[in-house]
Amino acid sequence: MTNVLLLSMFFIKTSEAQSYTNLGDVQTDERAFYTMTKQMSQFMSRFNYEEDQYGTKISPESPDYRDRMKRKTVLPLLFDMDNPRTNGSLRDFFIADLTEKDANYFEFLGGKWYSEVSATFKMNGEKVDISMIFTIEQENLGSKWVLTNVYFSDFSKLFPKGDIAEQQKHFLHPMSHELDFMNIYKIFKTPESIEYYASNTYSPDYLSIFFYEVKCGNLVFEKVNSEKFHVFQIDNWYFEVSWFNREGLNTGWLISNLVFLKDDEKEELLKFYQPNINK
Repeated sequence: MTNVLLLSMFFIKTSEAQSYTNLGDVQTDERAFYTMTKQMSQFMSRFNYEEDQYGTKISPESPDYRDRMKRKTVLPLLFDMDNPRTNGSLRDFFIADLTEKDANYFEFLGGKWYSEVSATFKMNGEKVDISMIFTIEQENLGSKWVLTNVYFSDFSKLFPKGDIAEQQKHFLHPMSHELDFMNIYKIFKTPESIEYYASNTYSPDYLSIFFYEVKCGNLVFEKVNSEKFHVFQIDNWYFEVSWFNREGLNTGWLISNLVFLKDDEKEELLKFYQPNINK
């Protein structure tokens, strides 16, 4: 009788252990689902501590809303922990800087953040990869994503960076007007260098070339390959946000690159993302 009782207790305990293990797997899966930063808007909410690491929204009336100390505990979870650059002292310095005072929040309509969309096109029958840069623009009572620039290697090859000596070979004499610009043929004799005859303030407008090629039917869109975000909003910092689809709790939209960048140093870099930003 005692043996039967002990055997029964063994099966009960084994069954409970199996149930607990299965329940544990479910809990782990659920935890991974809730901690995953599934959308960029969710990344912003967690970055500002308007939502906790489990996806619970925090009311603006709550004392926890954008709480600096609690924000410190959530911010490390928004970094790619497999990357030494985003999982070390630079990250800690960034978080300390962010939470030193009630400032430096990531605002949807705050400007100076961009989406880089890598896409496949067909150009004259050949598949090519083009990166399109978008930013948020306010319009009336709403907002929209707008194209600000493109990167395509074939466009860049049209405007190679020559040295000063090379550029000085291409000019029109200041008295050309007295000769009815008879020497204007020089401009078209070397079409590959025609931009050297432009003003010193000229810079290639790749977006206009892109629009022209699409309108002419030379560039045909096929598919989007990937997306990432470039954020210049935070004082003296730049960071990149990329999508990570992997097992574990460190997944979704995460900071994949981090650079300490003084605000005055950002201006030159911003010209690539939005060439007309200061116009």
